[in-house]
Order: sequence, then structure tokens, then C-alpha cells
Amino acid sequence: MIPFTRPSAGETYDSMGKRAVRAALEDAGIGYELIQQAYAGYVYGDSTSGQKVLYEVGLSGIPVVNVNNNCSTGSSALWLARQAVEHGAAECVLVVGFEQMKPGALQNVWNDRPLVFDRFTEAMAGAQEPADAPLAAQLFGGGGAAYMAKYGTAKETFAKISVKARRHAANNPYAVFRDPLTEAEVLASPHVYGPLTRLQCCPPTCGAAAAVLCSEDFARRHGLGVDVAIRAQALTTDTPSTFTSGDMTRVVGYDMTREAARQVYETAGVGPEDIPVVELHDCFTANELITYEALGLTPEGTAEKFVLDGDNTYGGRVVTNPSGGLLSKGHPLGATGLAQCAELVWQLRGRAEARQVEGARLALQHNLGLGGACVVTLYEKVS
Repeated sequence: MIPFTRPSAGETYDSMGKRAVRAALEDAGIGYELIQQAYAGYVYGDSTSGQKVLYEVGLSGIPVVNVNNNCSTGSSALWLARQAVEHGAAECVLVVGFEQMKPGALQNVWNDRPLVFDRFTEAMAGAQEPADAPLAAQLFGGGGAAYMAKYGTAKETFAKISVKARRHAANNPYAVFRDPLTEAEVLASPHVYGPLTRLQCCPPTCGAAAAVLCSEDFARRHGLGVDVAIRAQALTTDTPSTFTSGDMTRVVGYDMTREAARQVYETAGVGPEDIPVVELHDCFTANELITYEALGLTPEGTAEKFVLDGDNTYGGRVVTNPSGGLLSKGHPLGATGLAQCAELVWQLRGRAEARQVEGARLALQHNLGLGGACVVTLYEKVS
């Protein structure tokens, strides 16, 4: 990945994507001519933006597929690439995700046609009062408020997640926000919705990340040292419970996450207790707290204790978002899933420097997009 930036930095998506692709190829130790397929993920951009990025690297005539799955776009592209390799359609595949974002809250681009979030806003309207806040904040803030109402969670607990994110990001040169925060500063920032204040919401960000996937046979023939593998992966979408439960935690993807995690644990033959490090989708502090339970990192109703006991950071049970997460590293939508991938690969290689989770041999990734899609990926150290 390349260092993420604020939109004011002014770098364009094609430049960012090209830099990430070249870095991934260099890391893999191969040239672009060996890539047989490519998947390009982005949310805000014209059709064939992927070709625009990749044509800056080479004109080899390979298939290029453009992917848009909201905030889970990068991981959805990774899922497609992994399937292509696993099923023998290609032996070496490139995945790139990028985003050139504008300042401010996310907004609809197309207002002359049915809105994709109609079902979600209808479900939200049946569960909570409307407010003058960005839609995503109302949805995820509503999920946090529903959790608070059910379990009596204190607002300070959510704020602690932002403090932890900044503490982790201080050691990440790729993160946008690296200055420390106090709990008081988080709580004193402008209120947005439910338990959320502004410093509990991820910022619009620009950036890019990329990965190269190959088969074992390809690696062997080309003398490539492969030290990390995808052990299991699942992509899920919404079921009726999202819209009929009346529970805002389910409206914002709890059940999608739980099912994707279940599939991954079952396929890999491991449990959440075996996972030492996780990069999860903390677009808002409320979603990080809800996701602890959806991934099975802590039993239902115990997320507050999980935070207060420090089980979500170094010295605790599982280090969550050592990169600083979306809250501090940034959230360029199409690049986020692949940036999570990069962080976890570095962790398993023992190259995360001051962020290193010692002895990690398994790493779990969670990337969520409302609309909706959730990708959970389990990586393992294989050498």
C-alpha cells in the first residue's frame, strides 16, 4: 500500500493506483508480464478506471475486471482473484484498490434513479427517529445506540476505541492521523449521532493498495518465496434479518459478519480464540464494538468488558487494528480491504516494526460494505 492522505493532498487515483501496483509487483519479485488477470476495486469513479490505472503499468491485453461493492470493494476484488487462482482459471492474479475521495460525508452520486439504500432507510425509520446527520452515521450510530440500550454500555467505552486507534496508528507511517487522542478530547468533539462524536467517525481519505496472488505451482516454477497464504475466505450478503429484525446492529451488518466468520472458522478448522491479530472494519467506533461479538472475539453482551480489560490491544487477548484502522489510518473505500491485507501480511512476515504482534501465525480480516457485502479472510504464515 501507499501512505493514505487527506483529499486536500491532490494526488489522482491513477497515480496512486500505479504506485501501489508497482510496489506489489516489486514485493512479489515478478514483472507485470507474468500477471494473467487483474481485478480493480473502486467506488467513486467512471467505468474502466481499473484499465486507466493498469495501462500506466503495462499493456499486456489481460482481462481487467472492475469491482464496486461499496466499502468492501477491495476485499471483494481479492475474493474474486482468490477464486480465479483456487479454481485454476489463472495462476497469477493482481488485485488493486484505489479511491480519490472528496472532503466531507459520503453522499449519493445518482439522484435521478432508485436509491440503493431504500430498504436500509426504511428499516432504520422503523427503529429510530430520523436526524440531521449523514446517513452512514445514523445507521452505524443507531447500531451503537441499540447496543447501548440492550446492554447498558457507557458512551466512554466507544470513545476508548478511538483512543486505542490513534495509539496504534502512531506507529504506522501509512496512517493519516497519528497524533494521540484522549478520551476527553474524543467525547468533547462535536456530537454526530447516538454514541458517536466526530472523532469516532472515519475520515474521507485517498489512497491505494495492491496484492499479487499466485498458485503454489506458479511460485515454485518461478522460484518465488511464498510465506503467507489465504487459508479461508467468505463473502456474504444480507438476509431477511437485516430488514425485519428491528435491530439496528443487524441493519448495519452484524448477521453478515457473523455468518462470514462462521464459514471461515469452519473451513479453516480454527476458532476465534486462535486468532492473535485482526484488522476489522471500524468505520465508526460503534461498528468496531459490535464486530468484536459478530466475529466471536468475545461472547455476546461482553464487548464493553472486552474493551475495559484491554483485550483488544497489545497485552490483551487479540490485537485489533494494529494499523490504526479506518478511524486513524483512513478509509479510501476501494483501497481499504487491500490495505488491511497488506497490514496482516506484514504482521505474519514479522515486518510490522513497532506494530508487530509477536509470534502471529494466523490473522483475520473483516471488511464490510453496507448495501451490502461482508468479506472475512483468514491468512496464515506458511514458512
